[in-house]
Amino acid sequence: MYNLSSYISRGKTFLNNQLFPGNKKLSTLMIYATDLCDSACKHCLIWAKRPVHYLSFEKIKEIMQAKCITKHTAVGLEGGEFMLHPDAEKIMEWFYHNHPHYDLLSNCLKPGKLIEAVKKYPPQRLLISLDGTADTYLYMRGKPGYHSVLEVIEALHKVLPMSVMFTLSPYNDFDDMQHVAEICRKYGIDMRVGIYNDIAFFDTIDKAHETEIGSRKGEEPLRFSEVNEWKQSDAFGQAKAHKKEEIAGDISVAKHNYMAGGNFTDKIPAIIKEFSENYDFLVLYNEWRQGNLKMRCYSILDSLVILPDGGVPICQNLDLKLGNVFEKSLDEIFNGAATQELHKEYVHNCNQCWLNFHRKYDVILYRTFEKYFGKFLTSKMFGYYQWESDARTTYAGYFKKAGQ
Repeated sequence: MYNLSSYISRGKTFLNNQLFPGNKKLSTLMIYATDLCDSACKHCLIWAKRPVHYLSFEKIKEIMQAKCITKHTAVGLEGGEFMLHPDAEKIMEWFYHNHPHYDLLSNCLKPGKLIEAVKKYPPQRLLISLDGTADTYLYMRGKPGYHSVLEVIEALHKVLPMSVMFTLSPYNDFDDMQHVAEICRKYGIDMRVGIYNDIAFFDTIDKAHETEIGSRKGEEPLRFSEVNEWKQSDAFGQAKAHKKEEIAGDISVAKHNYMAGGNFTDKIPAIIKEFSENYDFLVLYNEWRQGNLKMRCYSILDSLVILPDGGVPICQNLDLKLGNVFEKSLDEIFNGAATQELHKEYVHNCNQCWLNFHRKYDVILYRTFEKYFGKFLTSKMFGYYQWESDARTTYAGYFKKAGQ
């Protein structure tokens, strides 16, 4: 998924951020340029947010002048749907000429506009969403966009590197994963598997990690009126309060009831092993959701998101803001004294999500050091961790025992 130079660059950033916590650099910055979206996804309710917010072209340029952003920082442009931003192409043109190390994320519902823009101002990578068959796509995302995604793949798979993002959720299943993997194999493109999570900004309805995979598949698409009703309900208020509670108390324990579904690893399609950093991520998720896997979160020291209203959360999962770029500079927010204290607390203790934006980095960090220095020294360097219920098991030993 990433080449050796990417890992080396991120390793250097990790070392810098450990030694100089007041002068941290970003490896990854995701800019949610707008929350306007033409999809109607069940696993993300950004499309129902009102009023709609935008980060202006001028504000984005201002953000990019921050000292914590280097020429090596991978910047992601997303939404909502980024292509709905009124200055979408203008922003892409600026990045193409001034910070070519940028990725574009899209739902592909406007394939012609996307294809034209990407050919004019090609990002380093194009990341597009596909969560199953045409029927699954309709029921999960609320729009008949399956063939639009295929149109974009057909047009661009030989033009630039692409990743197809698949989100495993209650609204699809492992058969859908197999289907998407076969498409990626056919076109020779990367596949990136993620897990449905209760991301604070997404206002989700169904509880992640408690609602079994595939259990809501095939149910009718959501309507705006239904989401509006949800947001006005007591249940929504309780869900938001529950999300805020995640930043209180014992943050080393995920605040959910572990699924009763048991081990699902035998359901993971064999084809997933053809795409790096996905199979192990799914298997380890199976351990985490059962309360067996414990690991610190170092990704927040070099990965950040900026929301359309300017808010900067500590991570994608929690409802804890470090600041707002309309009130302070990104450098003040990311490297200020208050953030340094929060980082100490959450790096050392938080184990509450299994988001690929954060946890894939942590898995790679621990498994790499463990490979060269062993489990004992790795735990001394990074803190206590365990891959499964038996705390003595190494990463290599775990997958050898599993026959992988």
